[in-house]
Amino acid sequence: MDFNLPEELIELKKSVREFVGNELLPIQQQVEKEDKIPDEVLKKMASLGYFGFPFPEKYGGVEIGYLGYCLALEELGRANAAYSNIIGAHTSIGSSSIYYGGNEAQKQKYLIPLAEGKKLAAFGLTEPGAGSDAAGIRTTAYKKGDHYYINGQKIWITNGPYADVVVVYASTDKTLGPKGVSAFIVEKNFPGFVVGKTDEKMGLKGSHTCTLYFEDCEVPEENRIGPEGTGFYTAMKTLDGGRITLAAGAVGAAQALLDLSVKHATERVQFGKPIGANQAIQWMLADMEVEIHAARLMTYHAAWKLDNGQRVSHEAAMVKVYASEMANRVADKALQIHGGLGYMQEYSIERAYRDARILRIYEGTSEVQRMIIAEDLLKAVRKD
Repeated sequence: MDFNLPEELIELKKSVREFVGNELLPIQQQVEKEDKIPDEVLKKMASLGYFGFPFPEKYGGVEIGYLGYCLALEELGRANAAYSNIIGAHTSIGSSSIYYGGNEAQKQKYLIPLAEGKKLAAFGLTEPGAGSDAAGIRTTAYKKGDHYYINGQKIWITNGPYADVVVVYASTDKTLGPKGVSAFIVEKNFPGFVVGKTDEKMGLKGSHTCTLYFEDCEVPEENRIGPEGTGFYTAMKTLDGGRITLAAGAVGAAQALLDLSVKHATERVQFGKPIGANQAIQWMLADMEVEIHAARLMTYHAAWKLDNGQRVSHEAAMVKVYASEMANRVADKALQIHGGLGYMQEYSIERAYRDARILRIYEGTSEVQRMIIAEDLLKAVRKD
């Protein structure tokens, strides 16, 4: 068992770290205040292949696998959460739906420009009455001639306000439940596609969500991903990868908070000595280090299994629930260590504290992940 990373992935991690330090960290407060990532920064990220890390080169990707992709997202997690959020929605779940379920023509037409960062993707699954219960979606699609017509709405869609392509999940046969769900590639200019107002959120400034409306939205038959009724399977397979990569961003964000906390603990003097000399602070730092290390190893292992073609639903659920909750605990300790400074908006601690909270909710709440894990355990017992 070799825990050493391949040299090419070490170089990748180093290059992304340098980009984050040179390009992203200097503007982190600007992004927070303006609620916008400068267009030139996103274009530079696209030119460097950041929007197609895991995909094969023949589809416009960098072909570094999910382990390499996680290493990159871990480094991006050190900056505003908006960056890894935009790329995660675009790559991990939006474009990946096409990669996993799409045919060759769809990959040529859509995946290549998406992986090259020339177009932006979104993932349309969540609805007002179907968040954790993804199988209960009410958006419908009926076929007439050589087109499908989609009706319904999707909420809190990351990249929704400006996505060029949205993979939309809709029921083509409501009597079949999840087996009646189909997936469709919807372009923003298709008739009946309406973008709602941008949501106002607690955190994630610079990454935007909105409600998408479908009013007899006209979609060509060739834009259906896979046969009818296979959409739910595609969504679940896609979310496995999404949960692992989300964990990678959480690890990076937590590591950045620990680094700041260690620095602060050595520089902040109270009662004639650095606060890091106090056991209370030392124990918080130690707990942060232990949890980050555990989450990192869990993330790398799950990504390695995915790269080797193994089933990862169980590992994806475990790493998602652990890393997301770990990031929240680390953020809380970091703010406590920084005291009043951590509560001030001009410092990154307060922002990271707010950004971390969504991790326990999107791409499957902590409660849903525990349900998945427990169900797997109980199934194993029943088989015995």
